[in-house]
Amino acid sequence: MDHGSDEDSVSESEMEVYEEKTYDKLKKGSVQVKISDQAYTCPYCPKKRKRDYQYRELLQHASGVGNSCSNKRTAKEKANHLALVKYLEKDIVAANGSSKSIDDSNSENGYGNDEKFVFPWIGVVVNIPTRKAEDGRSVGESGSKLRDEYKARGFNPTRVRPLWNYRGHSGTAIVEFHKDWQGLHNARSFEKAYEADHRGKKDWNNNGEPKSGLYAWVARADDFHSTGIIGEQLRKIGDLKSISEIMEEEARKQEKLVSNLTNIIEVKKQHIKEMEERCTETSSTLNSVMQEKEKLVQAYNEELKKIQVSARDHFQKIFSDHEKLKLQLESHQRELELRGAELEKREAKNEIDRKNLAEEIEENAKRNSSLQLAALEQQKADENVMKLAENHQRQKEEFHNRIIQLEKQIDQKQALELEIEQLRGTLNVIKHMGDDGDMEVMEKVEATLKELREKEGDLEDLEALNQTLIVKERKSNDELQEARKELINVISFVDIIKQFLHFGRKYSEEVAEERASEICSLWVEYLKDPDWHPFKCIKVEGEEEEHQEVIDDEDEKLQDLKHEMGVDVYLAVIAALKEINEYNPSGRYIISELWNYADGRKATLKDGVVHLLTMWDTSKRRRGML
Repeated sequence: MDHGSDEDSVSESEMEVYEEKTYDKLKKGSVQVKISDQAYTCPYCPKKRKRDYQYRELLQHASGVGNSCSNKRTAKEKANHLALVKYLEKDIVAANGSSKSIDDSNSENGYGNDEKFVFPWIGVVVNIPTRKAEDGRSVGESGSKLRDEYKARGFNPTRVRPLWNYRGHSGTAIVEFHKDWQGLHNARSFEKAYEADHRGKKDWNNNGEPKSGLYAWVARADDFHSTGIIGEQLRKIGDLKSISEIMEEEARKQEKLVSNLTNIIEVKKQHIKEMEERCTETSSTLNSVMQEKEKLVQAYNEELKKIQVSARDHFQKIFSDHEKLKLQLESHQRELELRGAELEKREAKNEIDRKNLAEEIEENAKRNSSLQLAALEQQKADENVMKLAENHQRQKEEFHNRIIQLEKQIDQKQALELEIEQLRGTLNVIKHMGDDGDMEVMEKVEATLKELREKEGDLEDLEALNQTLIVKERKSNDELQEARKELINVISFVDIIKQFLHFGRKYSEEVAEERASEICSLWVEYLKDPDWHPFKCIKVEGEEEEHQEVIDDEDEKLQDLKHEMGVDVYLAVIAALKEINEYNPSGRYIISELWNYADGRKATLKDGVVHLLTMWDTSKRRRGML
């Protein structure tokens, strides 16, 4: 079977690519190589030259042709045979077992298991061309150039080391290969390639023929023990070992490796078992943690919902409280406006009272002046000194009694001023009487003057005391009036809310009082509205022209009130409307009064405070019962 390729020619640069294509065909089985278990054939040789090979013979043939240095071999032939070498080494050896192939190959090639080789595998190259340098020493090609050449031919050496002596380049070199079996195969291929071209060790040792070109072979015991530069170098870098010794060493290493690997596998198995147990335990723990996490997440979500609901209720309560406070502020603002108006009225009234007081003081001054004139005329008309003295003594006692009375009454100041003026009149009379030189009269004058000064001092003190008492009385009166008004507001508002609380029964206990307060405030505003007049005029029976205002039962607001909040609230509003219409029908502003219904009289501030404390005790007991 001829497997000539369609490609007629292959260049040196295309050999590797072509080699890979040929190797792929061999792997796929497109080309027949194996005839039987022991027989192989070369599919790339002409039919007339085809024959059956043993495995090692075919490997040697393919390696020799693929690595041949002869120009007779084309690049295509070399590439095909190199692909066949690769196929035999990788695929056929793997199928039949490497150790058996190596043993077979050793026996087939005449290599006994006891034959000694230099190990690591080393090749010897001789007859390298040299030339004389200017200094007389020999020089030749470098080892790297030979190494690259051998790698290109597929021998894969690790190093090519030229040997030098005192004369320079010796024309010899050693080729180092890898220590493994592949290195041995590469070394044998290296040797067989040279033997195929008749440039092996036997050809070199044949002294009957002229030598030209490179000769090479694999170093053995005779090379190792030689006395030349080659033997010296081999002894430095290698040892002698047989294939069997290397295989035994490999077997020991392999056994040791297998033992170590077995121990490692056992340890790994134990470790894997422990890891599985840990994984199982971790998985169980993780499941528990996940369940706990789910519970926590669920609890968190529930708590979050509660917080959101609580926050929403809280905001709603704040909004309601805000609206309630807004209504209360508006109510307080209206109340303050009413109080301001009332204070303005009081201020106007106080101004009138001050004017009346000034007029009264002026009239009193006029009266005092008249009295003084009358007393003067009386004193001038009285010629009897003794009678004047008696009258003076009597008036003095009367004046003293009046001073005592003035300390207890509001008009003490006016009486004291009158007394002082009378004393001044008496003093003038006594002075006129003193013109006659009566010493007794002069003494009386001095005593009267002294008494007059004392009276004036008492008058000043009494006036200061009187002003202080007036200020305190006004302040106390204002405070009492404010307290009374606040008490009226509180009690009245509580009484009204009691009526509206009946309406709040349809709400919960927490909302009832708040709702009643809001509706109560709204209806207080309705009562103050002058535009709302729920009255109608009816004719009084028995009277021809008499009319009377009564509540209009058909009023829409009153009807809604009665329908929504009941009769009690309705009657309370009706009563308030009647009172407002009776006391202040035109202004429609509310004037509150505190009333003692039990005694049928206006209630005092004390009555209001007692009633407020009673209400507070009742409310406290009710909260205690709740």
